[in-house]
Amino acid sequence: MSSVLISLIVQIIAGAIGGNVAGGASKDLNLGTAGNTLAGAIGGGVGGQILNALIPFLSQAAGSVDIGALVGQFVGGGVAGAILTAIIGLIKNRVAT
Repeated sequence: MSSVLISLIVQIIAGAIGGNVAGGASKDLNLGTAGNTLAGAIGGGVGGQILNALIPFLSQAAGSVDIGALVGQFVGGGVAGAILTAIIGLIKNRVAT
């Protein structure tokens, strides 16, 4: 399996986890389990790829599979997933009121 594909999978999983953490941390941002997971996974995948493009260390680390690279991909994907879930939760609440 390609290291780029492994990085993307790690980012998506981390994003899903980050989305659920963000949704659970604030009931105002909660989209439900499925919504948090989906928004987080999309945010993790897309945000992780953007981070790879912006931070050269992460894009170089994606060429090899080591623990440091995987931790970086996991953190980046998790944060991006949490951020996208929070943004969608805020938009949902603004529209609902």
